[in-house]
Amino acid sequence: MSDTATTTSTEQTRAHGVSLTDAAAQKVKSLLEQEGRDDLRLRVAVQPGGCSGLIYQLYFDERYLEGDETVDFDGVEVIVDNMSVPYLDGAAIDFKDTISEQGFTIDNPNAAGSCACGDSFH
Repeated sequence: MSDTATTTSTEQTRAHGVSLTDAAAQKVKSLLEQEGRDDLRLRVAVQPGGCSGLIYQLYFDERYLEGDETVDFDGVEVIVDNMSVPYLDGAAIDFKDTISEQGFTIDNPNAAGSCACGDSFH
């Protein structure tokens, strides 16, 4: 029973529900080292737009804005603004480097639909 209580309290203390895979965290660290910057964080957000209503934004940011929620993944800070948190709860950011795919991907269980571009959802 104590394991369940521990898991529940850990989930409750998370600032946002976005997760970062080890591969994505390593790629972010590598990119930051190439830039010679240690003051940047990975910001994930949703914005109005795209053919399905919302579009993902994933970029480096040096700012903290009011209402930002931050989680540290082994030295990589992931920031989500408070308006985007509900849309991204449970989303996982990964990095793919294969023949068919290269780049960051977002697997979001909240995406009810998407369009062919793969960047937007409703």
